[in-house]
Amino acid sequence: MKHSIEEVHLENGARGLLIDAPGSAVINIKVIFRAGNKFVKKPEIYEVAHLMEHMAFGRNAEFKDEQAYEAEFTKNGAYHNAWTSDNFIAYEAECADFEWDRILQLQELAIAKPRFNEEELNSEKGNVRSELTGYQNDYSRLIWPKLQQELGEAVLTYAERIKTINNIELKDVREHHRRTHTAANMQFIITGSLRGRKRKIISMLENWDLKPGEKMEVPISTYVGTSPVLIRRKDAANVSFGFSFIIQRPLEPKEQYAMGCLNHILTGTMSSKILGAARRRGIVYGIGSNADNDKWSSTWDFDGEVNSENADELFDLIAVELARVINGDIKEEDIRAAKTYALGRHQMLAQTADQISTYYMREYITTNTYEPLSEAPKMIDAIDKGTIVSLAREFMQSGISGLAAVGNMNKAVVDELWSRVLGAI
Repeated sequence: MKHSIEEVHLENGARGLLIDAPGSAVINIKVIFRAGNKFVKKPEIYEVAHLMEHMAFGRNAEFKDEQAYEAEFTKNGAYHNAWTSDNFIAYEAECADFEWDRILQLQELAIAKPRFNEEELNSEKGNVRSELTGYQNDYSRLIWPKLQQELGEAVLTYAERIKTINNIELKDVREHHRRTHTAANMQFIITGSLRGRKRKIISMLENWDLKPGEKMEVPISTYVGTSPVLIRRKDAANVSFGFSFIIQRPLEPKEQYAMGCLNHILTGTMSSKILGAARRRGIVYGIGSNADNDKWSSTWDFDGEVNSENADELFDLIAVELARVINGDIKEEDIRAAKTYALGRHQMLAQTADQISTYYMREYITTNTYEPLSEAPKMIDAIDKGTIVSLAREFMQSGISGLAAVGNMNKAVVDELWSRVLGAI
């Protein structure tokens, strides 16, 4: 979908992107605050950001409860949701083109004019406790918080998060909202057919009932290398694992595309070097890899599940393929195929307002910068073997890495698996 982008800085201190996608039948609205778990006032009330997000669609200045608000919001088919991460709380909505201004007004009620109360707090404490308890049965979710901790990030595991819920009082929810939900700390991305509407959108956002506040900075994590971590579960029938390599700088956009190319070669398809080979041997159902970054650092992550009896063979395969990469043993034909795939995926990426908005959000909310989608083909075409090998070496030889696993095994088994990967570096 063709589109144009304008970054706007509002008089109240908020900033965001207005993305005009002519012909779009819907308007997608994303409003984001740097207000996630890492911004809570103290660790003892760690879940306050998550709880506040759950309560945002409850009672507000005009509606008595969540049910009344929801009925009004969705009466013409509109959709809304919210999520909390380590750094952000985001509010998302999508609606038919004809009612965008009504929906934007309703978004203001939830974001700027909530009326937090004890009844909803107690209800959401139960809902959040249930949500987090459920996550503890999903072994793939257990891995990353524990590994983040070991690598130096100020996060809690799900079990630790649950223990903080009872510590949270209504005053804590109100304080977190008051401190973080300010105009200067707000970013937004609005996507759709915006011609003739931008002035009204800006006027509406500038008049949201938010205090000026200040823009908060994403916390800087000082990472350290760590020994492997085992989360012992007697009922685990296989080994769930994740491991990371970290560099303490952000990737440039062209480097992100190069890492995407490498991940495709290693784990992207059934013909890839690790996933494809492992599937042909019948030793693993799934393994993936991904590179990501924020303003201060970048991570290269792998995760998957493997039966215990196949773990040695899988990690040997991983070690061999990673060694080939850092030794420059990558075929040009594999790079060409990955580039062709990336170009095809790029052309499929921007088919809806939400896809366009999500693409820009990932970079913009962290760095306040964005790279136009139209530049992607040039950066894909520029991917070369030298850049891929250099980046892989930088990640794997940074000295900042770690592995976490969930399974019914001894810690020595995990140590041995990780030693096979490190032996490839």
